[in-house]
Parts: sequence; C-alpha cells; structure tokens
Amino acid sequence: MPVAKRDYYEVLGVAKGALADEIKQAFRRLALRHHPDRNPSNKKEAEEKFKEISEAYEILSDPQKRSAYDQYGHSGTEGAFRHGNFRWEDFTHFQDLNDVFGGGGLEELFSSLGLGGLFGEGSGGRRAGGGRGGSDLEYLLELELGDVATGKEIPISFHRREECTACRGQGNKGGAARATCPDCQGRGQVRFSQGFLTMATTCRRCGGEGAIVKDPCPACRGEGRVRSERKLSVKIPAGVESGMRLKLSGEGEAGDRGGQRGDLYVLIRVHEHSLFQRHGADLACEVPVGMAQAALGCELKVPTLSDAVTMKIPAGTQPGQLFRLRGKGLPGLRGGRGDLLVQVKVEIPSRLSAEQKRLLEQFQQHGDNNSFKSKF
Repeated sequence: MPVAKRDYYEVLGVAKGALADEIKQAFRRLALRHHPDRNPSNKKEAEEKFKEISEAYEILSDPQKRSAYDQYGHSGTEGAFRHGNFRWEDFTHFQDLNDVFGGGGLEELFSSLGLGGLFGEGSGGRRAGGGRGGSDLEYLLELELGDVATGKEIPISFHRREECTACRGQGNKGGAARATCPDCQGRGQVRFSQGFLTMATTCRRCGGEGAIVKDPCPACRGEGRVRSERKLSVKIPAGVESGMRLKLSGEGEAGDRGGQRGDLYVLIRVHEHSLFQRHGADLACEVPVGMAQAALGCELKVPTLSDAVTMKIPAGTQPGQLFRLRGKGLPGLRGGRGDLLVQVKVEIPSRLSAEQKRLLEQFQQHGDNNSFKSKF
C-alpha cells in the first residue's frame, strides 16, 4: 500500500501563508541538514529526506504550482512532474542548491546520489553569453473586509532592481562590453572528471556568464542593475480571500543583460472584522435582542457592510436562532453574492426594577412551567 505524502508546508516546516523568502530559507536550512554526506550513519534515510524537501520546494517555490496545491492538495500537482511522481529530472532549482553548497558541495551531493549526469550544462540557471531572467517579487497587501465587498484599486510602492542607465546594464564603466572570462574561456562552466563521470559546475569567477567586468561602473558597482522604487496601482477584484495571489506580469526585477523581467505576485491578507465573521462569500454576525422582543416579536435594524436593513423577528424566537438575509454577504469571485447569517442573542437583564420583577413573577405564575419537567 503506497505511503501517503506529507503536506508540503509540513515538510519544509513553514506556515501556509509563508512568504517566498521564508520558504527559500527553510529549504536551504533543511538541505544543509540532510546532505547525505553529513549523515553517514543513515545515508539512505538522508537521501530520501533530501528528495522529499526538494519535491516540496519545487512546488511551493513556484507561484502557479503552489496556488494549485493550496486549492486541491497533492491532486493539484499531478501534472507538475513529467513522470507523474517527482524525479530529479523535474527539479528546476539547481541554482538554489548551488547557492547552498557551492560548486564543489553540489558536485559531491549529486555524485553521492548517483546523479552526476544531471549536473551538466543548464543547471546553473544561466547560459554563457546570455542574460539571466529577473527575479519574481512578492508583495504583501493587507485589506479591510470592506475593500473585499466592493473591489478597489490600491496604490503600492516597492523596490526592485532596474537596468543601470549609466552602463546600459553591462556593468563596465561607460557601457563597455564585458571581457571573456579567462577561467572558463567564455563557456560559463568548468568541466572536470571524477572517475568515469565527466561533470560540470558553474564557473565561480564569472557566475556562469562567460564574461567578467574589468572596469566596474561607479553607478551600479559593476552589477549592471540598480535598486529603484516602483509605484503602481493594483486592481483588487471583489471577493478576494486571504492567501490568494495576484500575478502582475513583467513587474518583477529587470533581467541581467537583457534577460526577461520577472513578475510581481501580490499576496492578499484580509484583516478580521470587529462585527462580521467570514465564511467564503457568506458573512455571519450576532444581533442582541431583548427578552420581551424575542417573546413578542419585533423588527430590528441589522447592519451590513454597506448599510443597515430591517429584519423581522417573529414571536417566540429562541436564543441562538439563525436568520438568513439573502444576498447581503460578499460578492463571489465567479459571480453571485453570499448571504448574511444573523444569530439572535437574547439578552437577559441583570437588574430589574420592582415593577419589572413583579410583572415577571406574575408571568411566571400564569405561565406554563411544566415544559421542562415534561421532558424528564
């Protein structure tokens, strides 16, 4: 019988609403801890653990795969892997591993896993002589429940890296072309032999570019990009929920040397409301009703997110009884509108005047006091 997969968030030890940086930090920490060569006494177990955290990271580090997983669980990731189940051929974050272990450490890791053939050209995330795509960014946007009810266009500002105008992204002073890296002769990778295997690692001197900066631009210090503030307006659709992400294509960081710009993912977090509790598109609230009003019936003004409406309380209403106001909830993302569920909270007076006490005693004398006893 196949073993059920663990929750990916549990595997990495992060909360479901964790930001991208928190997920990356958790992966790096666990990758170091479960390196097979660091666990010689239980190497096989370490290899399996390392594969498990790599699978979790492959899903949670990709916004689209993560969104499908959040909605449908493991069934939502069935199309994420070419072979149905995760294999090392499906892993796309070799550069993150390279950052954790460095070239040598990553070579040893893949050698120990018997996967030296996978660690070749392309694993560094950059081709020699070409530009690397810009990083995706994530922005946390906090909303009030009222914003969700109507939808809203909200201005935001954040910092991202832009191409340096002083050197036109080259990194060299005056925009001069970069020189060929002498260590890799422009290939971006250094090859070496280990036994009968030939492996390659990203060139440490040029970082896989195949070119180096000889006379750094003073504006960007040779990086080719500078940090800059970006302001824009985000259109929030009505009905969004906490944990949802909005993708703004091309609003991430600029790519290196003409590489494609990354995307911006806006993470939604909706504050709790002091009066209403949210259940999808439905809202719920409590409304206080006097003891006499519940017994005799009345009309009450009930608040909604937009205005107040009149609701009829029938005679004999019991404590905790629910009433549904159709269409007074939140709009749904796919159309329609939820309801407002109103729970009656009958208030019993803590202090009575002499006349009130007399009337209640009189009511008790003439009322039916056997309803409780008749049940036992």
